Amino acid sequence: MGSAELGANVFRITQTESLLEKQKEKSEYKATNTHYRVGKAIRKTIEELGGTMPEELPTPDKSLKVIEKNNKLLEKKEVI
Repeated sequence: MGSAELGANVFRITQTESLLEKQKEKSEYKATNTHYRVGKAIRKTIEELGGTMPEELPTPDKSLKVIEKNNKLLEKKEVI
């Protein structure tokens, strides 16, 4: 995940959390709807700015699990 995608995800998460905290009536339906609306607005903004849509971003060579496993192996070697 590149910095643009990471930034968009963090922004989406923080905005959704903020809106969910402000809601007086809390329900799963309202939370789902809020997540959807915020995600849609973020996507629209990316598109309007001429950014690359998330589904068009390159796929990483290694999965997150593989990267985490490699990092753990490196940490073990550094301890020894």
